Order: sequence, then C-alpha cells, then structure tokens
Amino acid sequence: MTHQSTMKALVYHGPGEKSWDSVPLPQISKPTDAIIKIVKTTICGTDLHILKGDVPAVTKGRILGHEGVGIVQETGGAVSNFKKGDHVLISCITSCGKCEYCKKQMYAHCEDGGWILGHLIDGTQAEYVRIPHADNSLYPIPAGADEEALVMLSDILPTGFEIGVLYGAVKPGDIVAIVGAGPVGMAALLTAQFFSPSELIMIDVDESRLSMAKKFGATKTINSTNRNVADVILAHTKDGVDVAIEAVGIPQTFDICQHIVRPGGHVANIGVHGKSVDFQIQKLWIQNITLTTGLVNTNTTPMLLKTVESKQLSPEKLITHRFTFDQFLKAYEVFGNAATEKALKVIIRNEHV
Repeated sequence: MTHQSTMKALVYHGPGEKSWDSVPLPQISKPTDAIIKIVKTTICGTDLHILKGDVPAVTKGRILGHEGVGIVQETGGAVSNFKKGDHVLISCITSCGKCEYCKKQMYAHCEDGGWILGHLIDGTQAEYVRIPHADNSLYPIPAGADEEALVMLSDILPTGFEIGVLYGAVKPGDIVAIVGAGPVGMAALLTAQFFSPSELIMIDVDESRLSMAKKFGATKTINSTNRNVADVILAHTKDGVDVAIEAVGIPQTFDICQHIVRPGGHVANIGVHGKSVDFQIQKLWIQNITLTTGLVNTNTTPMLLKTVESKQLSPEKLITHRFTFDQFLKAYEVFGNAATEKALKVIIRNEHV
C-alpha cells in the first residue's frame, strides 16, 4: 500500500485510558475488505461511554471510532463498487447485505457486521482503517461535496432520523419534544423538520445548546435544571406531546418522556442506557402509546446524502470545533467537556492528506 508499516491511531487501554499511538497498518484479510485512508473523522458520545467502561465488549488495545470520510487505498478481490482513489463515506454500521437481517434492511443486526467498527474491530480514529463488506458499508461521495458535513452522515444524522423521527412516526402538525440537545438530539431536530411538525420543543440543562437549538429550528426550549418539564409542557399543550424523543440515555430523561407523551403518542428512545429505567406501565397501558428503541440501521443514508447535496439539510451547522490528527487527545478533552467548551461535534482532519 505505502512504504510505511505503522500508522498513528487513538487506542483504548481500558476504562479512562487512551493514547495516540503508533500501531501496525491494517491489512486486507477477506476479499470483501477495503483499506481506507481517513481524511476526516469525529468523536461520538458512544466513544465517551466506551472510555467510561460502559461498553465492556470493547477490549484493551482497540482503535476507537466509527465515523469518517476517506479515500480508498486498496480493495479485496471481491469488491466491485469501489476502486483505489475513490472518496467514500464510512457507515458506522457494517452490513454484509446477504443475511436475514440485512435483507430486512436491519443492518444493525447483520450477522457478520452491525456496529463493529471501534467496538469489536479497529475503528476510524486512525490514519487507515479496514472496512469489511466494503460494497455495502461505504457510500460514494459526490464530487465537490462538503466532506465535513458528510462525516455527520456516518452515524448521528441517520441515528436521529431513523430511531427518533421515523420510529417516533413524526407527522405534519405534530408536537414533538426532544429531550437532550446533544449531537443526536440536534440531528433529530434537523430531520424532524422534513415532516413539518407544528412545534419542536427542545429540553436540556445547557443554555448554550438550547440557544443553538433555537437557531436550528426549535420553536420552544425548556431548561430542565430548575423547572418541572412535565408541568411546563402540560400547561403549554392540550394534553402532552405527540412524539417524545429521548436522546440522552439516563433514567431522568426517560422519565420526562413518559410523563409528557399524550394518548396515542410515541416515545422514541435513542439514548444509550447504562442502567434500567422505571417504566410507568400501570399508568401508560391505558394511553395507547407506542414505545420504540433502536440501534441505527443506516438504511436511510443514501436518502440523507441526497438531502445534503441538494442543501435541504445542512449538517455542517453541528460542527463547532476543528482539530488535526496530532491534536487528537486535545479533541477528546474538548468533546469530553462539551458544556464548558460549548462543543457539539468536532472534526479531526488528517493533515497528511
């Protein structure tokens, strides 16, 4: 591939431990693999969960990251959709395209893939990455596209859209409340607008994120630090919201959702939960509500690519900070202290491309 034999990568060494290390270059191991040179990547809230020790399947020595855009360096003999030099978007979900789940477009549960990058195999926070099932797990980037904006399509945009907006069945005229103004909550806010809801209420504890949500289309914001959200929403609506989207993953935010959903409404849980919640089924069974959960399938990525290309969707708005690869640890510091740093999404660029 190149004359070098090592590359730099962000390596996990157990809870709370990470470093920017020299590691061996990835190699093609199956004919369906491709090796991608990373041009731009980012850090996800899930990476912070891994570093906290919340995802025990991630073992010491794993290269983190599951988002990014890059250039194809090498392809296995069975890869037919991509060739050396192609610019590609890497999906956070690897899909074989052949198993029972892939045939239902449930790529999250691919029997030889799913969310494995930066989880069960080495990920994208590196100069190079091996992508299994390349034909089904990469997307061609149109010439002249804003590659920074497209990094948002690896994970957060399809997650907010599929698991929040589509599972929540947002319809024209709906009142939608999103609990959590982090990157995925903001992605739900941007994509919910495809369906013309009558109101988009954003709930968070961080004033700067709430004012950002206003710019992105929220019609009302509620700071839940010192207010009872359910009281505010029930006073402001007839009897609650049509769709409550949970985008944090803690018992308190799930609790808000179950208290504000109206009869016949939807609670769409996107948040990554580390412990159980108290589901008030004795009150909700009679309310005809729908509760959905999910891991992104990324089956909407081609459609979202078109909306970005046609400027119907502007995910670059979510980027607040930019770094180069040699500043990777600094990028983690900033993203990990998002409230103080006023960070939403960070872009880390390979300065050697």
